[in-house]
Amino acid sequence: MTELTPTLPITDPTWIFFVVLCIILFAPMLLERLRVPSIVGMILAGILIGPHGFHLLDRDSSFELFGKVGLYYIMFLASLEMNLQDVQKIKGRALTLGLLSFAIPLVLGFGANHGLLRYGVAASVLMAAMYASHTLVAYPIVLRYGLARRAGVSIAVGGTIVADTLTLLVLAVVGGMFKESVTGLYWVWLAVKVVLLGALIIALFPRLTRWFFRRYEDSVVQYVFVLGLVFLGAGLMEIVGMEGILGAFLVGIVLNRSIPPASPLMNHIEFVGNALFIPYFLIGVGMLLDVGAFIEHPAVFLVAAVMVGVGLVSKWLASFLTQKAFRMGAGDRNLMFGLTNSRAAATLAIVLVGYGIILPDGSRLLDDNVLNGTMMFILVTCIVSSFVTEHTARRLAESGEADEAELPEEHDSMLIALSNPDNVAPLVNAALMLRTPKPPSSMTAINVVLENDPATRSQGLKQLEHAERIAAAANVRLTTRSRWSVNVVSGIVHTMKELEASDLLIGLHQKARLTEAFFGKLGTDILSTVDQQVIIYRAVIPLNTVRRIHILIPRKAEFEQGFHHWARRVALLATQLSCRVDVYGGRGTLAALLRYWEEKRFSVEAEQHVYNNWRDFITIAHDTRQDHMILFIAARRGTLSHHNYMERLPEQIERYFSARNLMIVYPPQPMAGNAGAYAMRGGVPLKVR
Repeated sequence: MTELTPTLPITDPTWIFFVVLCIILFAPMLLERLRVPSIVGMILAGILIGPHGFHLLDRDSSFELFGKVGLYYIMFLASLEMNLQDVQKIKGRALTLGLLSFAIPLVLGFGANHGLLRYGVAASVLMAAMYASHTLVAYPIVLRYGLARRAGVSIAVGGTIVADTLTLLVLAVVGGMFKESVTGLYWVWLAVKVVLLGALIIALFPRLTRWFFRRYEDSVVQYVFVLGLVFLGAGLMEIVGMEGILGAFLVGIVLNRSIPPASPLMNHIEFVGNALFIPYFLIGVGMLLDVGAFIEHPAVFLVAAVMVGVGLVSKWLASFLTQKAFRMGAGDRNLMFGLTNSRAAATLAIVLVGYGIILPDGSRLLDDNVLNGTMMFILVTCIVSSFVTEHTARRLAESGEADEAELPEEHDSMLIALSNPDNVAPLVNAALMLRTPKPPSSMTAINVVLENDPATRSQGLKQLEHAERIAAAANVRLTTRSRWSVNVVSGIVHTMKELEASDLLIGLHQKARLTEAFFGKLGTDILSTVDQQVIIYRAVIPLNTVRRIHILIPRKAEFEQGFHHWARRVALLATQLSCRVDVYGGRGTLAALLRYWEEKRFSVEAEQHVYNNWRDFITIAHDTRQDHMILFIAARRGTLSHHNYMERLPEQIERYFSARNLMIVYPPQPMAGNAGAYAMRGGVPLKVR
């Protein structure tokens, strides 16, 4: 019986991990009924099981390790989930919030610390820096409610860069004052090192990531590589004298374009962080709070009360002034306040640095009262942040104010035709980028087995299984079908009708002989038979490494029935890739396209080029590089936007863009009258001269 009775605290790694997993599993389930955010539950659980609670566990090295990973994960995810095009549009507002959320807490905090609590100048400044910092602990809440692209959220995330950077600079300055042999050159050298390291990360990490992704497509290998870059950036930032959270945040920004939101890699990053590392960090934060110190030392109450009061009021004032300055709604103000109110990362770093500084008289720069008050400060601000963000996000979601660009406006069902094993991954990844992220959109993959060639069925089933695994890794349900038919085209056409599919995605024909048609017999027959939107795709490099899209649109395309349909698909693709877009077309067509994107609130950073010369693309070819993609909006014969120069489109593509990612979109166009008759007689939309 003695052997079966556990001794406290638990020291066996197996049981430590089991206890933590039980908390991660059951705490959200229990608190959900009380409408308490799961983040709060993790912190409260840490208080209960920690050294100052029931002492089930010690805050050992595992909590320090996983907690630091979780801390970096929060900052990395926040910058990785940002839509950089949205941030570019609101950079002025983000800068305003960042400066206000730094300056107001610093001024109010210094006055309260020096005037009410009677701390010295250096200690007062350092404590005020704790009020000015914030950690996006509540960010997973806005992700869950689909509000990541809302203006208030983007401003809060962008403001984090400004506020935390300035806060960490204050920490470096105050901490440096108590180092030996500190001269004026120390500060100059610190600034130079931070600037050089930031430039190195911005210049080198994206190139290294694109190089790696083009050679290794396995999502697990890519995940380990990305996590390695996060810790490399954080470690280098610590070497130069700054906190690692700044490096993790910066790495997320520079890798933002290389990890699309709908990719399997992004799903892996979010899953591992939210399931393990971030909860571990939150539990570890709770274990730091010593509740007994408030009973033994009543002065802690005053310190904690001042810290909490100044911290809450100052962040609310910053959010309120930003809201009024830019005439925003109350919902955005509450989101900004909720996201910027929680303290954890930089606050912990500051108090631990200040607690470790020993003054000449033997006392600490920040005493035990500040240390315990800071733990209460972190707890209260995280609780308030979680409740405010949860309440506001729920209200906005229930009122239908989620990200508008993600809401489907029409029937959205995509069919992916698979026949070449080499095209499975590129086509499925392209479909993930083109799809509407929210239901009732659907994706189906099909492999047609010819009745006179049943031996190919096993290979087709393997392709469908591979496609299903890729989609599942991105948390997307992909329906698969293996269909028998007398020919491939009829099998695809009948499936399109049965599913009422709105789009067909196929790979570009790979020519075995020079005499073959550009689209091949299969592609030509599909374009002649299918009247829904057909998207033809050729991948030279992985889609997530594309840095710019060149879109060529024929004149009068805005008058076609399928104009809005393809415009929506292209906007979704550009949003996922978060890359620049160059649009070429007639003046009226460009105006109509940009007007539609603006009405639907798509954040597409598009540069317009009035261009009507489709007979020769040499000028466009000179502006393209290997990591660019060419996207043609084509037209079938007999339609309003079809022009004779489209006859030479295949020839121009082969001449100028043979080594570029290529996508050709044929908008939906019901075939009726002469156009349909022509198609039935064997006419082709495009032909090679």
